[in-house]
Amino acid sequence: MTSFPEATRLSRRAVLTGAAAAAGALASGGLTACGPGDKTNAPGTTGADALKRALPKYIPSTSVTPDIPSVTGATGAASDPAFLSYPATPAQTVAARPGSGGVFSTRTPLWGAIPPSSGNTYYDAVNAALGSTMTMQPADGNTYVDTLPALFAAGKLPDWLQIPSWGNQKLNLGTAVEQFVDLTPYLSGDNVAQYPNLANIPSAAWQAGVWNGKLYGIPSFSSPNNFPGYLFYRKDLLEAAGVSPDVKSADDLFAAGKQLTNANAGRWAFDDLWPFLLFPYGVVSTWNPGPDGKLVHQYETDGIVEAMSFAARLAKAGYVHPDALAGNTGNGQQRFWSGKVAIGAGGTGAMDGDDHKGGTAANPAYSRQLVKVFSATGGTPQIQLGPGAGWFSYLNRKLSDKQIREALAIANFLAAPYGSKEYLLVNFGAADVDHTMTGGNPVLTQQGSKDVATSYQFLASGPQVSLVKNGFTQVVKDYAAWQADAVKHAVRPMFFAMNVTEPAQYASIGQQVEDTIKDVRSGRKSIDDYRAAVAAWRKQGGDDLRKFYEGVREKHGTGQ
Repeated sequence: MTSFPEATRLSRRAVLTGAAAAAGALASGGLTACGPGDKTNAPGTTGADALKRALPKYIPSTSVTPDIPSVTGATGAASDPAFLSYPATPAQTVAARPGSGGVFSTRTPLWGAIPPSSGNTYYDAVNAALGSTMTMQPADGNTYVDTLPALFAAGKLPDWLQIPSWGNQKLNLGTAVEQFVDLTPYLSGDNVAQYPNLANIPSAAWQAGVWNGKLYGIPSFSSPNNFPGYLFYRKDLLEAAGVSPDVKSADDLFAAGKQLTNANAGRWAFDDLWPFLLFPYGVVSTWNPGPDGKLVHQYETDGIVEAMSFAARLAKAGYVHPDALAGNTGNGQQRFWSGKVAIGAGGTGAMDGDDHKGGTAANPAYSRQLVKVFSATGGTPQIQLGPGAGWFSYLNRKLSDKQIREALAIANFLAAPYGSKEYLLVNFGAADVDHTMTGGNPVLTQQGSKDVATSYQFLASGPQVSLVKNGFTQVVKDYAAWQADAVKHAVRPMFFAMNVTEPAQYASIGQQVEDTIKDVRSGRKSIDDYRAAVAAWRKQGGDDLRKFYEGVREKHGTGQ
């Protein structure tokens, strides 16, 4: 699992598009594993009719008006609304304390230093406003999912647990979800109206929290344009080299590589562009209908072969940083910041004031930009649209009805929209203690930097917005403009957010193919080697997996 780049506190957008994006890029939905005898049952999967009955009704909030409104594009994708400053008079969206004195144990991931649990001004302020005691227990995000199976096996689950989407398979969540509260009677349809901030989360964001036709998960960091990631470039470096960022084909990208590379000076055009190089070649879904209607895996498409061939072409030309070719992805951020590479790839969460602060520390002219969505071959530009949310929290089924309702009232408080009083408290702590207002935006104090950590937000949080961090207003404007264009080209993959449960015996059959892909795109192996690996994959279970998904399509549809 890729670790988050932040050293201390995780930013809102990076949560959504950092490790989750790396784990979910090109995945068709939340996948879990089931036993060998479950080849046709696919526990976890939900068809369209059952999904409609389980989802909460979307009732958008009008309490706050963004500076840059959302733009709706293809397939219902929409850009995040953007705010250039926090409202001078924040709206109050919850009239009274939601809690009734309950005590809830929690477990959430955290990338960075774990804050103190006692004497924590942030925890104290939020718990006081909630009227309940939330025992916050953030754990190392890099190993977080690995620690969860033992809790399930021992029956020691906390009252409220965060499970990121990439943990679904390890936990066999299609079956294990029975250990959590079925929230369908509380939140489905009009039932959600008693929790206005939860109702403000679009219905599509709840979809991947539905298992076996029932709603279990409460979403965090939802967005109608949950793009896994794309290609980035250093605007300042391209301008200095006289290179246009207006990439419209693979040839344009190759030409930029030639102009930007100077190995003798320690500068290369590209870092590792995989897997996001697949999107320009039209590979936006794991499974696709072939000409005869039968399903075709992305391994079997011309697009992935063309993308690998182009990556190998860049490598052989000497335009890719040697460390990237060697698989050293851990220093990719630093290579980009320092200007050793001018074009890279990754989660869109990097369009963030924290990134810009880190980049300008190395170069005052630093400017990260996203390449506009393009087609490598001159076809229709496409970018994969991920599920509306990839982070879900679950309530322990041992909770009483009273505790469940108290927890949902707390979740409603935590999910308050950006611009509200509640959001300010949940994300920045107490005024003049944990944060102050600087330049129209909240900034953590020294105390806040020590105590405030992304924790409550993993239990519930409202829809994503673009916001100013560290005073970098232009970053927000640039990202909003890119999103407004990208949503025009968004494509939903097959089995979109359906929580399809793959039989466990297929979990590792693709590893040889993935290893071969690395060798082909670095120039160490040939396309013939790749085709041989795919042939082996088919014999080892790929063709059986195809039949499995054909069965899912026949029984449940494709989620489109």
